[in-house]
Amino acid sequence: MNAQHITFCCGFPLKSIEVELEVRDHVATVVSTLNYENKEDKPLEAVFVFPLPGDAAVCHFSAQIGQTQIVAEVKEKQEALEEYDDALSSGQQAFLLEESDESPDIFSLRVGSLPPGESASIRLEYVIELAVQADDGLRFCLPAVLNPRYQPQGSEGAGVQVTSVPASLVPYSLSFSARVSSPRPVSKVESNCSLDPLQYLNTDQTQATVKLAAGHKFDRDVELLIYYKDAHQPTAVVEAGQASAEPGSLMGDPVVMVSLYPEFPQSVMSSMASCGEFVLLMDRSGSMSNTRIRSAKDTLLLLLKSLPMGCYFNIYSFGSRYEHIFPKSVEYSQQTMEEALKKVEQMEADLGGTEILEPLKHIYSQPCIQNQPRQLFVFTDGEVGNTKEVIDLVKKNSGSHRCFSFGIGEGASSALINGMAKEGGGHAQFITGTDRMQPKVMQSLRFALQPAVVDISVTWDLPKEVCVTVLSPPITALFQGQRSLIYAQLTGQSSEAAEGCVTLKYSLAGHPSENQLHFSLRPAEDTGLTVHRLGAQTLIRSLEMEERDRRGQQDGGVKEKVVQLSVQSGVSSSFTAFIAVNKDNSEVIQGPLVHRNIPTPYGGEGGSPQPPRDPLLQLVSLQEASGCWLLDSALAAALGKTDEEVEKSKPEKASSEVWATILALIWLHGFKMEAKDEWELLAMKAASWLRAQNAPCVSECVDAGNVLLGCSVKKEALGL
Repeated sequence: MNAQHITFCCGFPLKSIEVELEVRDHVATVVSTLNYENKEDKPLEAVFVFPLPGDAAVCHFSAQIGQTQIVAEVKEKQEALEEYDDALSSGQQAFLLEESDESPDIFSLRVGSLPPGESASIRLEYVIELAVQADDGLRFCLPAVLNPRYQPQGSEGAGVQVTSVPASLVPYSLSFSARVSSPRPVSKVESNCSLDPLQYLNTDQTQATVKLAAGHKFDRDVELLIYYKDAHQPTAVVEAGQASAEPGSLMGDPVVMVSLYPEFPQSVMSSMASCGEFVLLMDRSGSMSNTRIRSAKDTLLLLLKSLPMGCYFNIYSFGSRYEHIFPKSVEYSQQTMEEALKKVEQMEADLGGTEILEPLKHIYSQPCIQNQPRQLFVFTDGEVGNTKEVIDLVKKNSGSHRCFSFGIGEGASSALINGMAKEGGGHAQFITGTDRMQPKVMQSLRFALQPAVVDISVTWDLPKEVCVTVLSPPITALFQGQRSLIYAQLTGQSSEAAEGCVTLKYSLAGHPSENQLHFSLRPAEDTGLTVHRLGAQTLIRSLEMEERDRRGQQDGGVKEKVVQLSVQSGVSSSFTAFIAVNKDNSEVIQGPLVHRNIPTPYGGEGGSPQPPRDPLLQLVSLQEASGCWLLDSALAAALGKTDEEVEKSKPEKASSEVWATILALIWLHGFKMEAKDEWELLAMKAASWLRAQNAPCVSECVDAGNVLLGCSVKKEALGL
């Protein structure tokens, strides 16, 4: 993928970006100020294309020119475009902000007719829910990189045309500060960029500020991970309606945001499923080269070793075309595992573009295997030109599988990764910078092995004068320790002291369970309209999806509903745009208007020499499909011992497989505890293999193994 290197700093109208982030518990408000200046000697129309998180609700847009401030309004898209064109042709300044048709995480901003030497400052505000990571951190990402998008072959070159500059030459600066507050103490904030130290604002450490260290080049995404003490507390926030809006309307009524963390009983969690059809779909487009494809291959090794005996699996890889290892999913055995690993080892990033739709169609066209629930794992670093089509396909097949998605690297589209997991009832993970892919993927495998939660229902118990309208789509998937968010509009008056209760019921492995949360109906102080805007955004996205499902049928006014909701709530949608016109400056422009597409930074991945094989992966690669290890020189070498030392220490009565397996487990527990997330499942498999052997001398082997390897691991710790 060869991006053009074009820099024209002379006419580059964007000078600097300031970003202020306000995080309240797990919701963030982001205010970005973009400062432009026209350095040309002619009036300039600049079109700036930039990424935003896919689930951001853009709720404010204004421009300051000289002393004049103009606040944009949300209007139906076509109407806004016409108003923009009319303004320019009559000599007025105008600004237009709209979401791209192909993907909800790309916006284009038109800055219309800045006179020579004039500056404009644009303020953009959005609200967003922060996603929970594998280690309970909440992730905020400010995307800097907009990768060129792949358009599937044969589709019209619609969509955004992006001119790219290498990120190291980006001529504008970024300042970034964040303020974090929560009912629970903030334990730490981490980032992939240098931060100034965290400053606490109060003694109970529930409020803190943090900012980027000076001199940050905005050459990659800025990622913040925020950690709270006791993160898994269910909460409900009620927000008062807008005084100026009509009572009974979404903006006029109170809205509640409920976040639930279901905890499953330990007994169910320990009985991990030993069945399933695991379909792994790996991106092999050109941009996956070097470290990414190496890391992806190591991850496939861990995944294949951790699959349970008795399941089925297949591996697909894709670029401009796609390949599969087996014509259809096969039963997992030593033979099929070895065959798959041989093919994985030969994989290179050599399949061209990122076209994910065709392999997905092929996977979904395969009949499901009885009593083997289908679990799809998708790995991609890409951005596709047809995000909405891909997500719609996953949604259409959501009844027959769960989809777990992994975005690799800076440019992975959050709309694609989050959308696939959400519509596929699975879970999304992002792997950026120097993150190890393996722990995140193994966490998702744990989720996939959790029994599917079925019969999910949510019931509300409120005072009789209050009625509830749920704004969120029904919950289709629940995982241990993962958050579920529900937005609902509350209509009707209630007394100050009134309480409500929400109950989540579901069935897990045949056991009916429920979680309950009681909450006060008194509105929270000073949350502004954040919860309303997120609620409106949730409803808008569901309606847009419904509208796409109905294409070509009688549409029942869904589009009108979206436009009305978007205008009323001030939150952008795919059918509306923000428009601002400066009515004060109607001088007719002399001379032609110069049109400028502003170059967008992209991140480049440098090549790196092949690193030596990680000792952990060396040991893992020797494990048999059944869970045991064989006693041979490869194992001795992986343990750092000679064949003779390993043979000589073996207790007499022990079989060589039992001895080898116990040694491998001791080595993992003795030397690799920091990577336990990665090997825990395959160690459980080894322990259950050992238990099934009923071997006579396990304690003796553990003692001898500890002596040989210089460890002191207890038999109980090994799960024996």
